[in-house]
Amino acid sequence: MPYRILCIFAGLASSVIVSASNQSALTEHEELAFALFKQLVETNTTHSVGDTAIAAQRMADHLLAAGFPPEDVKVIRNADRKGNLVARLRSPAPAKGPILLLAHIDVVEANPEDWTVDPFTLLDRDDHYYGRGTLDDKDEAAIHIANLIRMKQEGFVPNRDIIVALTADEEGGPENGVQYLLANHRDLIDADFVINEGGGGVLLDGKPVSNKVQAAEKVYQSYTLEVTDPGGHSSVPKRYNPIYELAGALQNLADYQFPVALNETTRAFFSASARTWPKTRADHARGLLVSPPTPESVAYFEQLPAMNALLRTTCVATRLDAGHAENALPQRARATINCRILPGNDPEVIRARLAEVIDNTDITITPIQAATPSDPSPLTEEIMGPITEITHAMWPGAEVVPAMSTGATDGLYFRNAGIPVYGVSGIFTPSNESRAHGRDERILKQSFYDGLTFLDRLVRALSTSQDTDEAATRL
Repeated sequence: MPYRILCIFAGLASSVIVSASNQSALTEHEELAFALFKQLVETNTTHSVGDTAIAAQRMADHLLAAGFPPEDVKVIRNADRKGNLVARLRSPAPAKGPILLLAHIDVVEANPEDWTVDPFTLLDRDDHYYGRGTLDDKDEAAIHIANLIRMKQEGFVPNRDIIVALTADEEGGPENGVQYLLANHRDLIDADFVINEGGGGVLLDGKPVSNKVQAAEKVYQSYTLEVTDPGGHSSVPKRYNPIYELAGALQNLADYQFPVALNETTRAFFSASARTWPKTRADHARGLLVSPPTPESVAYFEQLPAMNALLRTTCVATRLDAGHAENALPQRARATINCRILPGNDPEVIRARLAEVIDNTDITITPIQAATPSDPSPLTEEIMGPITEITHAMWPGAEVVPAMSTGATDGLYFRNAGIPVYGVSGIFTPSNESRAHGRDERILKQSFYDGLTFLDRLVRALSTSQDTDEAATRL
């Protein structure tokens, strides 16, 4: 079905989605999505004691029960308590390469003593669902499985294979599932492009104002700064002291800003956002888009940490360790510098620039581990067209905003492997609330079911042949 027709259906169904926020009013498909969501949230998948293999197998069991053949539903373990699910809805005559729907099923730690609710019980309270992973990222994992089952049951015939991958250790564990699958089972997850987390919509005073599409993310790279000395007795201090040397270097770094450099994604972000922002901020956004950017606009956004991080590479001291005894001169001083590098920049060039800024040849600068480059994904009409039309049909007036993440997702590994990634979900959250990774993580019920509908329509639109589009249009 063409995405234009799907968008018409989206408008007709909007009242259903609103009422679906009441548990008693759920459709059969929404009930399935909720059941999967509840099972995932209530399966502990933290790194310390959880098991993503159990969660992966539980989702696999639902797919098998829905009629998927065993050869198309694979649970792949990559370590103890680490498992990944790869499932495929096959096209009988694929005209295009597969689309991959990606979500991670591990979650960050959640200490029940810190929460006001049980983090591993999906709590239905008022307008929200509470629980660890409700926003990051078990909501999208449940949605992808529910939608794949629905397509199978309805006999949807895609013009490309549709793959779902639910993976382990995105949240920083040592056994990353995406890296493992790319290295050992690339044939199972190779795709033309990936739909991933990292985007999402923004609610302002309850109104949908923008639906973000993450098309780029910064490159993660940490460095160790270290200075050493023979030391000695603290009763006989010397002018040279590793702590003082390192402190001076860190102050130089604190006073330095990398130059402003916009790319295709961030330029599109500021251009689209200017249509939703108040006048003062919108005018400064447009000031960033001229060449060179106006100093007033740069200065304005430099005062906003989240915006400043979009303008430039950032490097910040995050750890400090020095000395070995209170009555001894320090023999060593060490700091960790975490950099988030704009895509397309060589980390070695950044290291060299740090050396210039620090301006102390006694201090060594060593990468902690090799960075994984992640080039931006192109903002093609094939991807952005359906996203835009479905967004406008479901949330009239909301802007589609390309975005660059200042953090990191598993999308970086696919981009590094040459596979474009787009973070988009149609799941809206209030602009002043961010509970992912935090206490009492929650998701709006309406947002969960809206995301279910949005991603179903998007995947169908991206998996429908042009011939079928034209035939449907004639009908």
